[in-house]
Amino acid sequence: MGTQALLLDGHIGRLATFGQLALGLGAGAAAEITRRSLRFGKNDESSTADRVVGSSNPFLTPANAERIVQTLCRVRGAALKLGQMLSIQDSDTVPPYLLEIFDRVRHSADFMPMKQVHKQLRKELGDDWRSKFADFDERPFAAASIGQVHKATTLDGRKVAVKIQYPGVAEGIDSDIDNLVTILNVGRLFPKGMFLNNFVTVARRELKAECDYEREARAMIKFRELLGEQEEFFVPGVFRELSTKRVLTTELIEGKPVDKCMEESQDVRNYIASKFIELCLKEIFQWRFMQTDPNWSNFFFGKHPVTGDPRLILLDFGASRSYPKLFVDRYMHIIRAAYDKDDEKMLKYSREIGFLTGYESKLMERAHCDSISILGETLASDEPYDFSQQTVTKRIHKLIPIMLEHRLTSPPEEIYSLHRKLSGSYLLATKLRSTVACGPLFNEIYDNYRFGDDGVYDIDIDTVSEEELRSVPV
Repeated sequence: MGTQALLLDGHIGRLATFGQLALGLGAGAAAEITRRSLRFGKNDESSTADRVVGSSNPFLTPANAERIVQTLCRVRGAALKLGQMLSIQDSDTVPPYLLEIFDRVRHSADFMPMKQVHKQLRKELGDDWRSKFADFDERPFAAASIGQVHKATTLDGRKVAVKIQYPGVAEGIDSDIDNLVTILNVGRLFPKGMFLNNFVTVARRELKAECDYEREARAMIKFRELLGEQEEFFVPGVFRELSTKRVLTTELIEGKPVDKCMEESQDVRNYIASKFIELCLKEIFQWRFMQTDPNWSNFFFGKHPVTGDPRLILLDFGASRSYPKLFVDRYMHIIRAAYDKDDEKMLKYSREIGFLTGYESKLMERAHCDSISILGETLASDEPYDFSQQTVTKRIHKLIPIMLEHRLTSPPEEIYSLHRKLSGSYLLATKLRSTVACGPLFNEIYDNYRFGDDGVYDIDIDTVSEEELRSVPV
């Protein structure tokens, strides 16, 4: 759990904090350059440069990483989201030293003191907000990028989780992203092949959606409907009378975060990974509606309260979105082509979906096909795939410099969120050292997939009426 800190909710205060970060990073880089010049020609195997991304960049030192972390803990919102995304990467992409720091942010970030909590609750639920609960635990039990969660009891005795949004987060998204991107650009931390402007555009839209708790409530209700009576997955119910745009009250469900299940039995670890991958495949290819944040604290391993059977508990639906049918059709063609090891079809549908322009070099085309084929190996395996032995991450990592240098266009905007979730499922299976029969899962999805108009409308949680929302039971 984090420490109490008066979280910033004013534009001037947030701007000043980013300004202090910029000055601190600059000073840290200058000190690193001086240190390197003084040890020029010496063999110092324990040097800072050996422990940072890229080694040659003086901005990327442990001290500067710590400065970034401290800022993320205080400003939260858009800035902290970056730290959370980095915390679920693997050591082939981000050095272990940075992973450890960002993981600490995910679990130990600052939370609001009660003065701010009471202010937010009065604003959202009214001056008499306490009378709406039989009991309210003033100490939060969880903290996320845009809100913290408190345990409470309803007047009829039901245990609930009350998520309260941090003040100023929604209003500060645009300026926070602008300030953070400016600072990171100065440090040359973004390669040109990332097409930063496109990435930032998508990030703004996603974060603004996540700040709308009424929208998240609609997403939870929709997922409960999609999963129906499936007892292997569970989505908590929403208490609409105790929820607003900045407060979300749901059932309190006990469980264990999936990334804390590394010491569970092999069967349990296999179960968690297989259910996570199964869910991802259903989200994109069956429902075309996905919760796209793979933060492992959003998924708990729990047991059915009646049968005692295992189940995957799904939490935090702020990042939910739908995908157009045409996009999913083309994406399915690409995945199937990788399954069949058909380079021509991979290139054809990659151009149609917007991955490629058709004017790429042969080197870029080869790297693109190789990266898709490597990922396709898991789905093409008829035998259960042992993620503890996988070399996929390292092999794709070798292709990244080529693709960043030779890419001619940014990927379609849908890819940012989709690949974040799929990568999260893959990394979770690797972390848990799981063995998963991916091939049969994909084959079942593909055999039942219908290209073209399948008669199913795209799910739209952005235009659901309040009347429709209130008609759905908890």
